[in-house]
Amino acid sequence: MKLFGLNNLEYFKSQLDASSREVLPQAVKSIVEVKKRGGKITVVTGSGPNIHEGVTTLIAELIRVGIIDGVTTSSAVISHEMGGALDRVYRVNAAELGMNMDQMPRGDLYEFTDLSSEYLDNLRREMPLDEDLLARGKKLKVHSNIIKAAGNMAYPMGLRGERIALEILNLAKIYGLPFEQVAGWGCDEHTMLGAAAIKNIPVLVTIPQLVGGGAVGMSIGDSISVSNRSMRISRMLAQSDIIIESAVALTQEIHDGPFECYTGHGIWAAHSGQSVYNLKSKKLIRIDLDENLRKCVELNNLVQEAIDKGLPKTKAAKIPFRMEMSAFARHEGSMPIIGDIGKVWPLLAYEAAKELDIKLDFLSSSQDTQEGQAMRDWIVEAVKPLDLNKMRDRARNFKI
Repeated sequence: MKLFGLNNLEYFKSQLDASSREVLPQAVKSIVEVKKRGGKITVVTGSGPNIHEGVTTLIAELIRVGIIDGVTTSSAVISHEMGGALDRVYRVNAAELGMNMDQMPRGDLYEFTDLSSEYLDNLRREMPLDEDLLARGKKLKVHSNIIKAAGNMAYPMGLRGERIALEILNLAKIYGLPFEQVAGWGCDEHTMLGAAAIKNIPVLVTIPQLVGGGAVGMSIGDSISVSNRSMRISRMLAQSDIIIESAVALTQEIHDGPFECYTGHGIWAAHSGQSVYNLKSKKLIRIDLDENLRKCVELNNLVQEAIDKGLPKTKAAKIPFRMEMSAFARHEGSMPIIGDIGKVWPLLAYEAAKELDIKLDFLSSSQDTQEGQAMRDWIVEAVKPLDLNKMRDRARNFKI
């Protein structure tokens, strides 16, 4: 068991303000009640912070034990999970490496994935490597060694993700499936994609989050149509009793998209006889650092009154108003928890699992703790990149 956050739970709780400490047990109670009656919970995740804080790895564990029943995320997270969630890279001076500086990112550094000789040998059998580039990089002074989101901009794992995306896209089109499902066939069981593939539940990139991850993002977008993706996401959310939002923007365009009726956007889809759903009876739990989220919930009636009068919500509320606040602000089932996702998620997961008498084998910890640093090291070593052979085996045996 890797319960990294277990000894920090009281510390995490102490970091919450009074209002969030009051909302947290209510959120746990809602989760427990839903799961005890056989209901479903979907998580709506954003990008980098969820990877870095071990939240996606924790969500994978909650999928494994049956607490989480579906996930929406970003194309960048898909790319990172294909690379193994987190990896260790070393950075060198790009100019000394002889790179075209017009093509280098800000900082003028070039990254190499820190890989074992055994894994590099396996990679050579899979794709041609620039051996000269690797050799030149080894000779240079290392600027820094860091742990970062996997498969990102480091050679060769970043390039590998870009290249295998095209094979995954081809399989997705052959079988008429989302890219994410096919990628999940080869992903590590400690990723959301891999855990979902084992449990046969959906992980889908939302339309606002399609841009990112380079060729991975484009391949996700090309795998199924926008309309089909919208309908798949709406059906996943329609079956859910609770939606938990974690470090994500533009959720108004996710949970109250083109087929949702309570906020009004799905009215014409319903009028046209299409399949629609309603947010009214659902709970929306959002973990966020922005205190304006709580303020807009507290101004629920004012926001709704502005909408009823056809007035701008921002002027009525007199606070910076992000798109994700719209439905959340005027939904009766909204529960804002203002805090660091790295601290809130282990609290939420541990308390819910304890009440449900479920044993967790992994519990994340905020990366600003010693345990969080140990967790990140463990993820680097334990969570492996997408296995092409495993994915191909599942593809060969997939029945349409």
